[in-house]
Amino acid sequence: MEITGARILVPGATGAIGSALAEQLHQQGAHIAIAGRDAAALAKLSHTCAGVPFRRFDAYDLDSCAGTVAWAHDVLGGLDGVVVCVGVAGFGQADAVGDDIAEHLLTVNALAPMAFLRAALLLVPRGGLVAAVTGVVVDLAPAGMADYTASKAALALWLTCVRREQRRKDVRVLDLRLDHVESGFADRAVTGSPPSLPRGQTVPEAVNAIMEALESKG
Repeated sequence: MEITGARILVPGATGAIGSALAEQLHQQGAHIAIAGRDAAALAKLSHTCAGVPFRRFDAYDLDSCAGTVAWAHDVLGGLDGVVVCVGVAGFGQADAVGDDIAEHLLTVNALAPMAFLRAALLLVPRGGLVAAVTGVVVDLAPAGMADYTASKAALALWLTCVRREQRRKDVRVLDLRLDHVESGFADRAVTGSPPSLPRGQTVPEAVNAIMEALESKG
C-alpha cells in the first residue's frame, strides 16, 4: 500500500504500539482516524497528529467496534485500510484461569478485532488492506499462557481463512505476528504475571516491522 494519502483507521491507538503506529502513519502522510478506550489519551494523540478524528469504543461491545469502522469511513471520506492493535495479556495455567478471564481474553483479542475487520471488509476497496496484530505466541504455544495464546491463535487462523476469501477482491489481509515487544503490555495483564522472557524488540522496531508489512507489495 502507498501510505501517503491512504485513509487508515487504527483501533487500539491508545496502546504503546498503536499510538506509535498512528504517529508514524500520520508523519508519512496517511489520513488517519484513531480509536481506543481512553478518551483522554485519544485526545492527546489527536493533538499530536494535527487534530485527526478520534472515537472511543468498548471492545466488549462488538457493535461499537463495527460502528467505529463505519464512523471512520464517513469522517475520512472512504477507507483504504484498517490496522487493529487491540489486545490484552493474561497469564496462568489453564486450570487456574477462570472462565470469566478466558471470555475476556477471547473477546478482546479475537472477537473485537474480527468485528472491526469484518465491518471493514464491506467498505475497503480493491487494493486496500485489513490487518491485525497477533504475536509470536501463536507459533510458540508456551506453557502458562494457554488462554491468551488460544485467543491470539483464533484471530490468526481467522485471518488466514479471510486472506483466502479476499484474494479475488484484491484486498490484502495481514497477520502482524510480532515478536515479543518491550512495551509494558505484559505487565498490564488481566491475570497472572508474565514468565521470564528474553529481551524483546523495541516499540519503534515493532512499528517499523508493521510499516514494512503495510508497504509491502506481497
